[in-house]
Amino acid sequence: MPAIVLADAPGLDFLNSVATPVDEEVDWISDGEGLLAWLDQTGLAPRAVLDAMRVRSSAAELDEVAARARELREWFRGFVRKRKGRPLAAKDLRELEPLNQLLERDQQHGEIVTNASGGVTSFELRANRRWQSPESLLMPIAEALARLVCEEDFTYVKACEGLRCTLMFVDHTRGHARRWCSMAMCGNRAKVAAHRQRLREQGS
Repeated sequence: MPAIVLADAPGLDFLNSVATPVDEEVDWISDGEGLLAWLDQTGLAPRAVLDAMRVRSSAAELDEVAARARELREWFRGFVRKRKGRPLAAKDLRELEPLNQLLERDQQHGEIVTNASGGVTSFELRANRRWQSPESLLMPIAEALARLVCEEDFTYVKACEGLRCTLMFVDHTRGHARRWCSMAMCGNRAKVAAHRQRLREQGS
């Protein structure tokens, strides 16, 4: 099953990497191979890097980093669930120390490259990551979580109102009235359930 990417924020898509899209829970990061596939499907890591990591790392090493990713996911889920629906406050920074500690281990360097667009050449600064160990697979995830904290208004971070749904998203709609992870999944289910309820009430 393809990864669920509907949160409008990669950091929340990471939290949504375990979900119950139909009847049974699915964990897209249940092992190392799942982590590689999820990073590929979400575009958080280049496919060439993932292929190289698969070749030079053992299954046990990749499974271990996947376990760390799941721990990171559940820790950050607690942070988000506690604070969704309101702006973050300065005191919340203390709770983010584990994320800052992970970010400290990232290995990136800037590189000036050319960007030719519309016949005009310009220069841009590109960030390049050194993918030296399986742990480096956690770094684009950590960066996505940090961007969620720094760039999104937590007032508009919401949990889907679907009865059994665990998915979260950032509500970027104009009136901030989004209620469902998607209409195709929970929105339509809710409409059908409401229709059936009205029919039962009319029948009684």
